[in-house]
Amino acid sequence: MVLGKVDAAVLAERERIATRARSELAAAGLPVVVPGLDQIVSSGVEVSVCEFDDCSGVKVTWRCSSRLWLSAKQAVDFERPDMPLIQHHRTVVEAMTPAIRTILVSAGFEVFGSKSNRAPRSIDLLSAPEAEVTPVWWLRDDELDG
Repeated sequence: MVLGKVDAAVLAERERIATRARSELAAAGLPVVVPGLDQIVSSGVEVSVCEFDDCSGVKVTWRCSSRLWLSAKQAVDFERPDMPLIQHHRTVVEAMTPAIRTILVSAGFEVFGSKSNRAPRSIDLLSAPEAEVTPVWWLRDDELDG
């Protein structure tokens, strides 16, 4: 099966939603992963854009520190599900996901839980506030008056 790519207008809208989400999450004080940054040197909120037509378009996930992620991955690879760090990693991700969802909903995004088996603890973004809608944290002209 060959996956079809979305057209340029749909991809541009997905990129706009992702950029707005990154800005809102950074404004809330969360570290935001720079797109394309290697996982070994990045942690925080990852907002990714899918260019194919069989996905939701924009996915948001929490990326733990590389130390915690690699340790948990290694425990899974060595078939050690009894190790406390696996549950700790899961707990961290499960704690961050609803916090991220709450921030995005408050900022005007339409969100839903992931339908992906590969990323069950992620958030899919359906829409963002229109480009003309100023974020609540934006500096206003009256704040500049001395």
